[in-house]
Amino acid sequence: MKIYNTLTKRKEDFLPLDGKNVKMYACGITVSGDAHIGHAYQALIYDIIRKYLVKKGYDVTYARNYTDVDDKIIARSHETGIPADEYAEMMIKKIDAEMRALQVDDPDIWLKATATMQGIEDFISKLIASGHAYATPEGDVYFAVDSFPGYGKLSGRSLEDARESVRIENEENKRNPLDFALWKSAKPGEPFWHSPWGDGRPGWHIECSAMNMQAFGEQIDIHGGGRDLIFPHHENEIAQTEALTGKQFAKYWIHNGLIKVNGQKMSKSLGNSLLLADLLEKYHPEVIKFALLQTNYRGDINVTDTLFPDAEKHMLSFYKVMAEAESKGLTLDGQDEDIDRAFNEAMDDDFNTAKALADLFAVFKAAGAKLRAGDLAGANDMLGQVKKTYSLLGLFRADPAEFAEKCEAKHRSDIPAEVTELVRKRADAKAAKDWATADAIRAQLTEMGWSVRDTKEGAVVERI
Repeated sequence: MKIYNTLTKRKEDFLPLDGKNVKMYACGITVSGDAHIGHAYQALIYDIIRKYLVKKGYDVTYARNYTDVDDKIIARSHETGIPADEYAEMMIKKIDAEMRALQVDDPDIWLKATATMQGIEDFISKLIASGHAYATPEGDVYFAVDSFPGYGKLSGRSLEDARESVRIENEENKRNPLDFALWKSAKPGEPFWHSPWGDGRPGWHIECSAMNMQAFGEQIDIHGGGRDLIFPHHENEIAQTEALTGKQFAKYWIHNGLIKVNGQKMSKSLGNSLLLADLLEKYHPEVIKFALLQTNYRGDINVTDTLFPDAEKHMLSFYKVMAEAESKGLTLDGQDEDIDRAFNEAMDDDFNTAKALADLFAVFKAAGAKLRAGDLAGANDMLGQVKKTYSLLGLFRADPAEFAEKCEAKHRSDIPAEVTELVRKRADAKAAKDWATADAIRAQLTEMGWSVRDTKEGAVVERI
């Protein structure tokens, strides 16, 4: 199995630090607002990576964190009048419920910044004692980037490039503009904790290093997160952790791509964030997963108007084959080693879900052909293996007939009455063998943005 390692910029054989034991950490959500599709995608990807490693025989311990204190959470607290800790806890419960509705499993270990304060204080104290950090008279503590010669090895940025892109805060207190905050002195109206340097709260970067240390010790096998975290967050994690321990922090750094909406990066400032709760109201969890997993995890996903509707069509076509098989008395519990082998080959190549999903079209076409030819045993073997194998991606866990019925009912309800009436008139024209009128109505529907396809079950109407 090969994994693309952001640190080395190449695919590498996966060889854990300790035999079959795997320590895996992924940066979670800052709970300053509702979960959006980017949060869901990241959680889904690392849940799948964890599950595939387990399938390969590894003993995986997977940890995720919630950042439950930061500037944005404090701002939301002031806006809502809800104390910051209560606001964060409220959002954690809401986001947890939405992730479970998406059928993404919890990690083995949940971590929170506010539950790691003693570890954070100890971590910072050791960095100061070793000369890698310094406190200011104002009660801030900064990491001294110049004290860590390897700074920039993850992102590939030189110190000069880093200086041009890093956010500067309280520059007058810093020895170097690149130095980053480990501890922030308290401001009026903000939550704070007592520390040797004065009342305050941790900087963002130190939280993940301290939480990793608490959960796993000095080294881990896999550290994951979104590509937008490579610099400065993950770069800073490496610097402060390796400066403290003198050991390589994470052996493999994995980064998923970002979500774009019609070609633009998704962001609150652009007003194009897609909330997970809204998508779950409109689409089945498996439709959302299929849409997201069609792109290899390292690539960006461009959410267009057709991404989720197209995914729904594909899932409906798959489930209709399964429903047809069950209607013929099949139990969908067979085995087909070729299907599982092809899936494993795709996933062994840097968790290539896109290739694994692309294989489904040929599989269902062949299974459908076997059903029509009367080869029920062959169809049962193929469809049964699909259920077993692709459940790892969170797919084909629903009742086929129920999924198909709900999906088709939804499509029917989405069709405007005017379109439905035209389809009825076209059917009447065809029954009367008035082909000219039928063709004219089809052309009219096309102009309105609808296609009509004749099947033995009747006309199927779809948005173009």
